[in-house]
Formats: sequence, C-alpha cells, structure tokens
Amino acid sequence: MATLDKKLDRRSFLKVSALAGGGMMLSFSWLAGCKPTGEEAMGLPKEWFELNSYIKIGENGAVTLFSPNPEFGSNVKTSMPMILAEELDTDWKNVFVEQADFYPERFDRQFTGGSQGIRQGWTPLRTAGATARAMLIAAAAQTWNVPVSEITTSAGMIEHKNSGKKAHYGVMASLAATLEVPEEVSLKDIKDFNIIGNSKRNVDVEKIVSGKPLFGIDHKVEGMKYAAIVHPPAFGMRLKSFDKSSVSGMPGILDVFEVKVFKDDYQRNFFDTTTFPEIVAIVGNSTWEVMQAKKNLAVEWENAPESSFEMAGFGGRGSSKMTVPAGLENTSSHKERMAEYIQKPGTVVRKDGDPEGAFKKAAKILEKTYTAPFLAHNTMEPMNCFADVKADQAMIYGPTQAPEFIMNTLSSSLEMPKEKIQINLARMGGGFGRRAYAHHMVEAALISKKIQAPVKMVYTREDDITAGVYRPTYSATYRAALDENNNLLALHVKAGGIPETPLHANRFPAGAIDNYMAEAWDIPSNITIGAFRAPRSNFIAAAEQSFLDELAEVMGKDPIEYRLELLKRAETNPVGQNNDYDPKRYAGVLELVREKSNWNTPAPGVHRGVSAYFCHNSYVAEVVDIVIKDSKPIVEKVFAAVDCGIVINPDAAINMGEGAIIDGIGNAFFGELSFEKGVPNKTNFDRYRMIRQKESPKSIEVHFVDSKEDPTGLGEPFFPPVFAALANSLYKATGKRYYDQPFAPQLEMQNLKM
Repeated sequence: MATLDKKLDRRSFLKVSALAGGGMMLSFSWLAGCKPTGEEAMGLPKEWFELNSYIKIGENGAVTLFSPNPEFGSNVKTSMPMILAEELDTDWKNVFVEQADFYPERFDRQFTGGSQGIRQGWTPLRTAGATARAMLIAAAAQTWNVPVSEITTSAGMIEHKNSGKKAHYGVMASLAATLEVPEEVSLKDIKDFNIIGNSKRNVDVEKIVSGKPLFGIDHKVEGMKYAAIVHPPAFGMRLKSFDKSSVSGMPGILDVFEVKVFKDDYQRNFFDTTTFPEIVAIVGNSTWEVMQAKKNLAVEWENAPESSFEMAGFGGRGSSKMTVPAGLENTSSHKERMAEYIQKPGTVVRKDGDPEGAFKKAAKILEKTYTAPFLAHNTMEPMNCFADVKADQAMIYGPTQAPEFIMNTLSSSLEMPKEKIQINLARMGGGFGRRAYAHHMVEAALISKKIQAPVKMVYTREDDITAGVYRPTYSATYRAALDENNNLLALHVKAGGIPETPLHANRFPAGAIDNYMAEAWDIPSNITIGAFRAPRSNFIAAAEQSFLDELAEVMGKDPIEYRLELLKRAETNPVGQNNDYDPKRYAGVLELVREKSNWNTPAPGVHRGVSAYFCHNSYVAEVVDIVIKDSKPIVEKVFAAVDCGIVINPDAAINMGEGAIIDGIGNAFFGELSFEKGVPNKTNFDRYRMIRQKESPKSIEVHFVDSKEDPTGLGEPFFPPVFAALANSLYKATGKRYYDQPFAPQLEMQNLKM
C-alpha cells in the first residue's frame, strides 16, 4: 500500500465545510466542479454542497464527481472519475459525473491534449479520493468512538466489524467535512482495484445517442443572435475593405463589421495561432440568413506584407519573434524547395560515433526519401462558440481543448479582467489538436461585445478547411551504410518540413546504432500549422518504420526480428545518453503483436506489414493484413499491441485504438491538401476524401501489455504506427514501395481501385 505525504503539497488540497444538512466536498487545486443540471438534480439528494468543488457526497450516500478536463471523445469524463471513485472506495452505481467548467484559481492543468490527461491526473486523482475516504473513516471513528484502524470501507459503506456498526458515506459526510485534512493518506494496492481495469460505459452515452444538447453547436438562449465570419480566400492575403450595403437589405441581417482578434501590443501565447486575425462578421436572426448574406457580401482583399509578432513559449518557456512571410504559396514550389533542402546540410541535432567515416567505407548505401502533404483536421463538429459579453462580465461557452490558453487572449481583446470572464466547457465534436487553437472563442466574444447581445458564431465546413492550423507538409530522407555482408555500419536521417521539422532525434533507432546522425531543417511559410493527432510523430514514424522494413529486406532479415535485434542492443549496450525510450517495453509490444497476429503464418492470400513506435510515453506495435479482391486492396484486419501502463477503462481504451487506427488508414490512403496561389484546393468533403465505413478494417484486435506501471498516453500513440504498417503490407501485396502519402493515387496508377 502506497503512502502519500500530504505535507509535500498542502497548498493543492482544499476542504470545503458542509452546508446545513450535511454533505461533503473536496478538491485539488486543479480539480473543480459545478452545479448539477436541473434534470439530474431531480434524482440527487436534497442535502449536499452546491459550491464549486471536486467531490460531492449527499446525505443518502450518492456521490457526484467532477471531471476537470474538456471531453472530445477520448472518454476522460468517464476515466478520470473512475480513478477518483476507486480510491474513494465508492460504488460506481451511485456515482453522478459532471463536466467541470473552467476555474483557473483551482485548476493547475485543465487541458485535453498531448495524451497527458490521465498520466498527469493519476496521482492527484487517486490522492483526492483516498483523502476523502480517510476523512470519512475519521468521522466514523469519532461518531462511534472506535479506533480508526478498526474501520473498513467497501462500495460506499463504512463498517466497524467488532461492534457491528455500519453506515453509508452520506451519514458521515457532514462531520467529515469539518475535520482536518490528514497529513498522510494511503493509496490502494493495484491488486485491490475493483473499478480501475473494469470497463465502464461512457457516462454521456444516453445523452449522445438521444441528441441531448451536450455540444457547443447545440446551445441556445432566449434573444440569441447568430453570426458567420468571412476570412480571406488565400493564405498571404488580408482584408482591404467591404461594402456593408451589399447585404444590409437582406432578410434578418442586423449588422456587418470588422473583427480584429488581437490587440496590436498583445504577446500571443503558444496556442494563439490564427491565420486571419482580421475578419468580417455578419450578424443576423438565424444561421440560414447569415449564411446567405455571407455568399453576397462584397469584399476586397489585398496581398499581405511580411509581418511579425512576439509569441510566448509553451509552458512559459521564454518567448520568440515569429515572422509570417509574404506571398501566395504553391504546392509545386513547396516541393521544389523541399527537394533543395534535402540536398543541403541540415542542423545536426544528434551525432553518435563517426557516421561520415562509416558512409565513406560502405560497400552499399540504401537511401530513400518519404513525403507527406498538409492535412486538415476536419472535426465532425465545425468550429463554433456562444458568447454573452456585457459591460462588466463575459460568459463564453463552447468547445475548446485549452481554456487556460485562451483566457489571456480573451482578457486582452475584450479589455476585461480575467476574473470577470467565465469559460464554460462544452463537449467537443472532435478535436485532436484543432480545438487547442481557440481564436473562434475570441471572435465570438468580440462579436457579442459589438452587438451587445448573446451570439452563437458557427463556421461553415469551408471556413474550417480553408482557415489553416493544418498538419504540416513533411519530408524525411533516410540513409543506411552497409558493408559487403549487408551488416549495418551507420544510419543517417535528415528530416524537415513546412514550416517545421518532424524529427525526434533521440527516439529509436537512436541508441541502437554505433554510427548515427540526425539532421533537421525547416522552411518558413504563411500557411498556419498546429497540433494534429500525435504531432510530428504521425509522419516521422511512417518514414522511419517504412525504411526499417526495407532495410531489413536488404539485410535478409525478418522485419520484427530485425527491430528486436536493434532493441536488444539498445537495452544491453546503448549508444548515447539521451535515448528517450525503454527498449525492453518497446520490444515487449513487438513480441506481443507477433504472438497475437501469428506473424509467421498468415492466412492464404493475406499480405501483412508491421510497424512499431513510441510516443506520448506509450509503446504501440501494429500489424496490418491486406487482401487484394477484385483489383482492390482491402484492409482485412489490424492487430495492435500496446504498453500504456495500467489501463483505466479497457473498453474505452480499445475504442480509442480502433478510432486512431481507422483515422490513420484514412489519412494514409486519401489525406491531402495542396495550394495554388495560397488557395487550398479542397474546401469540403465533396473533394477532401475521408475514409468511408466500408473501407475500414473488417476487424481490429487490441491487446494490452499487463502492466503495473502508472498510466501513460493513449489517444495519440495508436495513430503513428499504422501509416508504415499499411505501407509495408501494400508492398507485400503489390511489390511496390510507397514513399509518398497519400497512397491511393499511386495505387490507382497501378490499376488498383480505391
């Protein structure tokens, strides 16, 4: 049993005393809550707290737990309360779960992203639950006049077996809330978990399938107005002028005006990426009316000059000057410039041994270059936000992954103190990076301030796809030096992109090769990019793992065996000091996927490829099985092996894996966005090809390594390996290597249907 010393962090634990009638509420500084909805309150106890806090216990033993992180489909709203309920030792059947709104005075990290929610919440959540349980036990000991050590709990019940006394938590809640927070609390042994590790249904499932208003786009209030935005048609352009009279006579149109997102002297934060900081807003009485006006508004645009601004580093790490180049960019010129950079020396990020010397002595050199295009996020729910800004306060409601990062921007742009602004969190209809950039909230707030009324602002799909914050376009060149017996002498990777490099220089196979060099490069652009599911990893894994497969073939080795050979070297005799992976855990997922897929004995007609990658503190290996049927490649089955430490909610974890794998296959086959004079070539789903249901794998098996390690990331690590596993299986099926994403156009050139 682990013991946590509360003296280490007394500041982080808050006890709130009970209101008359009883009840108990506890919170950590980064965990807070809100009142239950009116509908749910009808089924809840009458006597419990209605203050913003973390645990609420009613007089009848019911428990309300507040999930602090925004929910966008990763199921944190279920998994985080499960951790808390485990240590509280309550019965999950008696738990109500609520989404907490944004309360920065109590939350340290109210952010969904980087697959860090469960990892960073693991200890605080466990400690919060264990501390509440300890206080309930102390209250029972005082009430019954018995030693604390003789009291046990189980499923929300407190018991003193020697005297036969027993009560549910609600009986002791009022007294418990008046007691001192203990200096130390004991955490459960992992073997005693009965909630964690057992699948629990998504707490919002009934609301989702029955169409309850959980999402920002559902929100309505009396007297609300509707807004649409108009942004420049091309990257490298800006607003010159507009003619308000061109739409002012249209039905339902109330106003048309310019919105400037940032103050001139405002230092942007890491997530203040905004392609077009000056836009035109159209306000009316209905969505339909403003959308019709949007089509008719007369607007003039002009080429934007080069500009710059100060941006604070992520996590408060300094600041830097960001320059936005002028010009209307083209995909054709992007490819030419990237080809030039491949030939130039890059910035050496890591160097082990003497790679240059090894290449000079090589009997054979294998060199391959991999590329991938810009990708749009295409969230199911378009960007939207509700705002009600008054003279002395503002309420913002909408989908955002990172409320803490937009608060400073809202305060600056609205010229309002942060304590006067409340951000309420809607469930997000997709995200994976896109909703970390919350300029849509600032736009809605400024529109509301201008019209002095509540407003809901909604992007069209075209607004969303053409407004940037894309996955960058990347390129990576891998070179391997081999001796006359095809033994590996050295490996060199040079990777870059527009406008960032995808390189992770200290990841596998770094640490497993005596002579290794990694170089990076990047090309500035005015096309805005941002976090996309497993940033950078989503491309570099594809290039690295495709190259390792081809290298293994040249060396005459089985792809899995060759990876395991490298990992064994990294485990027993590592090269360098900064290797950021555990080779034993890495090897573990490869061994597990080999076993579960029966790697060496595929079914007749099945062509399979493998890939493995480490990112977001987790390890994933995947095998993709393809069959060719009627001249069409069909993904028959995918096997995934995962080491993410303790799995909180197995069904939800499997669902995340399935979604990421399908997402990756779709992007690998079809995902692409190109530009002509700054204009994206695709603006909606009639041209931006997404994977269809019938193209999804017929079966996906997800297997977790049995682990007692603390949980790590899960929303993103499934995504990167599938690109190379697919490419490697396609090679086995067609005899052709695939170096450039997307794969579908190349397959069609081989007379294969997609």
